[in-house]
Amino acid sequence: QVQLVESGGGLVQAGGSLRLSCGASGRTLSSYVMGWYRQAPGKEREFVAVISESGSKIRYADSVKGRFTISRDNGKNTVSLQMDNLKPEDTATYYCKTVAQNYWGRGTQVTVSS
Repeated sequence: QVQLVESGGGLVQAGGSLRLSCGASGRTLSSYVMGWYRQAPGKEREFVAVISESGSKIRYADSVKGRFTISRDNGKNTVSLQMDNLKPEDTATYYCKTVAQNYWGRGTQVTVSS
């Protein structure tokens, strides 16, 4: 089993930036396709971004394309989500996930004030 831990959330004003990180204990992440998802209050959890094992393939939700950047450092066993030009509608709990194996972290809260 993979234990994922997200960090880097917080409160930021609209237009600001945050960088989320996802680390793992007990397993190396380099063999997993990794994704970021988010869930706003009262809404379904939704896809944000996904990155292949090597980092060569990346895909984003239309709502974050051009503002968010997913990356990974397999040497450090981390996956990151750089979030720029944040909007109030980005407010949510953000989760990282091993896509195929369906392991989830507990999430980190991002709040964007207008």
